[in-house]
Amino acid sequence: MPRPEVLERIQSAEEEADEIVALAENDRDERIAEARKRAEEIRTEAEQDARELKERRLEEAREEIDQECERVLEEGEQEREALAERARDRVDEVTDHVVELFQEDVHAQT
Repeated sequence: MPRPEVLERIQSAEEEADEIVALAENDRDERIAEARKRAEEIRTEAEQDARELKERRLEEAREEIDQECERVLEEGEQEREALAERARDRVDEVTDHVVELFQEDVHAQT
């Protein structure tokens, strides 16, 4: 084979290799860009999921707090009613006691 032909074949093979390398590099760059884009999508989705989970948990906590508040208020109302009832039951007793003390003071002064 004559030397010019060999040289042409070598140059042709080098050009073909350069094209293959360029295509591979281009494919690599595209894959990296796509991977970065997908990673950003995944991160965005994860942040959105985290926000939604936080909101759900906050709402659940608020509901629990409201329920506990209602329970405590109801319990307090029942205790207040019980105290008021005991106080009403003792009005006559206390009145009698005060009258007795007053009468003793009046008799002690005379």
